[in-house]
Amino acid sequence: MCSANPRNILPEPPAELKSVSKELTAIIRNKIARNGPVAFSEYMEMSLYEPGLGYYSAGLWKFAEGGDFVTAPQLGNVFARCLAKQIEQIADEIGQYEICEVGAGTGILAADLLQSLQQNHPPTRYRILERSAHLRQVQKETLQQAVPQWMDRISWLDEPPKDGWDGIFLANEVIDALTVDRFCIEDDGIKQLLVAADHNDFRWQKGPCPKRMQDKIHTLLAGLEQQPEAGFRSEININLPAWLQAVTAGMHKGVALFIDYGYTRHHYYLPERRDGTLICHYQQRAHDNPFIWPGLVDISSSVDFTALAEAADSCGLEVNGYTSQAMFLLANGLDEVLADFETLSERQRLKMNNQVRLLTLPGEMGERFQVMALGRGFNNDFCESLRGFLMSDLRHKL
Repeated sequence: MCSANPRNILPEPPAELKSVSKELTAIIRNKIARNGPVAFSEYMEMSLYEPGLGYYSAGLWKFAEGGDFVTAPQLGNVFARCLAKQIEQIADEIGQYEICEVGAGTGILAADLLQSLQQNHPPTRYRILERSAHLRQVQKETLQQAVPQWMDRISWLDEPPKDGWDGIFLANEVIDALTVDRFCIEDDGIKQLLVAADHNDFRWQKGPCPKRMQDKIHTLLAGLEQQPEAGFRSEININLPAWLQAVTAGMHKGVALFIDYGYTRHHYYLPERRDGTLICHYQQRAHDNPFIWPGLVDISSSVDFTALAEAADSCGLEVNGYTSQAMFLLANGLDEVLADFETLSERQRLKMNNQVRLLTLPGEMGERFQVMALGRGFNNDFCESLRGFLMSDLRHKL
């Protein structure tokens, strides 16, 4: 985590954006004034999703150049073309299928997937579950420009599909943006880290840990080889099982694919990771203070993939594979995809090589990002044959 004061290294927002942040700050402060310090999950929810003011609700540009962070699909279409090969294998087993993507960003992944899938095994429809009205509009513009012939089969959802459907549920860099609660370990037990307000800023305040949250923390800590000591702080998403149940309940036969940065529980709660995994992004800069310019800064935390696997078990889903992003892309024909670009110009090849480097190298996205497949309705032979996990399957580490 960053140790320097983020205010000294972040570019100053323009006046109109500062006014948005000030308005949101006033709303949060008023809530604290009325009810006392709030759980961090509540603060994070308001910072990211408050209507018209939250980070994902205010119409700010977030992605790639000019934005706050870069996702794999923004780098180019290599990611989507490899992912499409995994989708085709699943589709061959299902027959007619659809794709449901949650949190589709700019829509570029949907566009690239549809372009890759349309020749061999296209989906019957592509549905997008998106909370942000602004991002919906961006996605529509992206898709209209890239795949206009698909627009009659693309739709947007306000809530997860409840009707029975077969296909692929896709979540790329979504779980890291789900709200989390923070806690700290003290000599006298576990405390919840709340958000309080003083005259100039928000601040952390320790408070009693709710029983449900405390029970979950005790359970996860009990399974660790190394017990964190007093002063250790971290995050927990106690609502992950309910969220997973909601978004996959309607999937009758299919695979839910999750791509995100994170760790198994053993590595998530290592003693040396003593301040947790909370990270904020603003203008391509990362820092660790979620209280700076609420509404203008992305807030996220790494994914506990062990918790995701446990949530899957409670939802009637099977963990069909778990591996690093690099191994997933390699197993899904990265070399074949690259062979298609041999006729590119030298400049284009350099750009392609840079894309592959960012996607696969351990110090970039290759090892930091993980892929998990959760399936329902398949026989065991197929469950053990998903191509993206044949080169390396790390389920034993969960």
